Amino acid sequence: MAEARALVVEDDRVWQQILGEILADAGLVVDVADHLEAAIPTMRAAPHRLAVVDLALSEGDHHNQDGLRVLDAVRLYDPGCATILLTGYATVEIAVSVLTEHGALTCLRKETFNRGQFRDLVQRALAAPSPAEKPAAADAPPKETVPALIVEDDANWSSIVSELVSDAGYPARVCATFGEALGYLRREKYSVAVVDLALASPRDQDSAAQNMDGYRLLASTRAGGIPTIVVSGVGTPDDIERAYAEQGIFAYFQKQTFDRRAFLQSLREARTAARPSRELDVLTEREREVLELLAKGMTNKEIAEQLVITPNTVKRHLKAIFEKLEIHTRSAAAAKAISAGVSGERR
Repeated sequence: MAEARALVVEDDRVWQQILGEILADAGLVVDVADHLEAAIPTMRAAPHRLAVVDLALSEGDHHNQDGLRVLDAVRLYDPGCATILLTGYATVEIAVSVLTEHGALTCLRKETFNRGQFRDLVQRALAAPSPAEKPAAADAPPKETVPALIVEDDANWSSIVSELVSDAGYPARVCATFGEALGYLRREKYSVAVVDLALASPRDQDSAAQNMDGYRLLASTRAGGIPTIVVSGVGTPDDIERAYAEQGIFAYFQKQTFDRRAFLQSLREARTAARPSRELDVLTEREREVLELLAKGMTNKEIAEQLVITPNTVKRHLKAIFEKLEIHTRSAAAAKAISAGVSGERR
């Protein structure tokens, strides 16, 4: 059996060495080329499992984008090879082009390059089917009946995310503004939400300033118990920390270094994370309130006082909860609430 090979197309010798060492450590035989004309014969000579390509392949010319031509050549001459673009000049526009037009797995920035993260990316790429292999129908993800909500005002990114959400088995509901998204959230249930932090709005038409309407939506998705993935081209480290700490987002992806396979993995994990809370979707809002207070250890009388209802009404709600969740005891009900994340410590 032939050894798995990797191709590095990079004109900087230091980066050639860095990438070559990591790929060799992953068990790959590494071929190196420093420009397109040298890369094509290498692609034709032997199949490669992975190619890492620099965007600019002309020393001193920051506007050179021969790396995009290399990505296209890989698809033509080495279709079983996954590609990663590496550049010191990444923009959201380049990332969109790399993902949508040139078929790359992801786009990495040299200025934030991390060896450990790159090793993980290489392992994921090697573990996945090659681009030339079509997954069998039996391997298709299970289909969701509850849709995913995509909130994205850029048409290209909306297309990218919609395609991946569909690949993960979710029907998609797509919108572009804060108002649209809020309306959808109030009318329908969702398995997962994918949100851009900066969304277009009428007030932006005469201003270049970017708003953070997407961030405002995170409070609504959290209140609805919807696992939320942020995909954004804006956001400082403080914004990202706040999104995790205050709004409990599930994952965060930067558009400039977007990784399709990592995003798909997050969607799969979000599916699993959402299941316990969705088990309670059969309950009414009042029944959920009763269940939460029961999980805090309150008696029927205490629940009645808290909700300003009678103890007999509490009993009727508990009877309905037990029937809907197919349980028979208060302890089982409390366990359901805890696993769904709707309970809290008793004050």
